[in-house]
Amino acid sequence: MTSTHPLGLTRRRLLRATAAAGAVGLLPLAHAQSGWPDKPIRFVVPFNAGGATDIVARLLSEKLAPKLGQPIVVDNRGGAGGILGTDMVAKAAPDGSTFTVALSTSLLINQFLYSKLPYNPQKDLALVSQVAVAPVVLAVHPSVPAKNAQELLAYVRANRSKVSYGSWGIGSYAHLGGAFMSRSQNADMAHVAYKGEALMLQDLIGGQIQMAFASALGAKPHADTGRLRLIGVTGEQRMDILPQLPTLAEQGMREDAYRIVGFVGMAAPARTPPEIVQRMSREVQLLCEQPDIRARIVAMGFSVAASTPEAFATAYKRDAPAWEALVKESGASLD
Repeated sequence: MTSTHPLGLTRRRLLRATAAAGAVGLLPLAHAQSGWPDKPIRFVVPFNAGGATDIVARLLSEKLAPKLGQPIVVDNRGGAGGILGTDMVAKAAPDGSTFTVALSTSLLINQFLYSKLPYNPQKDLALVSQVAVAPVVLAVHPSVPAKNAQELLAYVRANRSKVSYGSWGIGSYAHLGGAFMSRSQNADMAHVAYKGEALMLQDLIGGQIQMAFASALGAKPHADTGRLRLIGVTGEQRMDILPQLPTLAEQGMREDAYRIVGFVGMAAPARTPPEIVQRMSREVQLLCEQPDIRARIVAMGFSVAASTPEAFATAYKRDAPAWEALVKESGASLD
């Protein structure tokens, strides 16, 4: 026998009405989630225009804007090793209108190089997605009689205090990696810091310094003409644009210092709604699966690594201790 509600509704009709009322009650939340973005989006790049990070940000903005239905403006806010632009994002309204496309320098490494930062990257930013990982090559001047990693290590040990290595700045991987090699081999190598990679490569080609870690994009053209010799690549995998060049790990240099790599990643203000973070992450992942996008990123010497926020966080937590140890061992400080 069918039971009847006092107002004359059968149980079945009452359940239908209750379900419908619940669905109506959820409409504002569903609309709020599906309504993003409802205004233009800004990608803050904490470096000057024209660099690799800026190029990646503009590539993403160009392709994502039509999919999201809002214009995306790339805002270059260079200065202080990426701190100024990253801090701007950390303090921005967490409404899904502001993201940063940045390097591991400003998102991870700076917290170990500076005793005081205006933001805490692990508390004030929400990781959205890695976009690419950025291994570098170890290059030497042709006068260095080393063809592989083990020969180079033997050379710097045998020529203690006679070898110089360059970097594109104090606290850069080129500095930290070179300092680690110097200490681990008791080589007492001299570090020469430059204002940018171009000047460093110019002196490496000229023989003023003997070795340096450098971007594949910067070093490969000079290696192709014989003005530099490439010894190996950092990270766990060979580079797509240098498939014949073995990793340093393959050559026996298996310390974390040679296996970690920097990255280009996207982050948002910490309290950005999770559904917005997830949506942007999915769009970046889908975009990076497109062959033309992958080809453009690979041509820059990067490896595509678009990921979920969870995977990004896992990689971050895994690599942070290794970066912290490298900085401490080098004695680098930018305060």
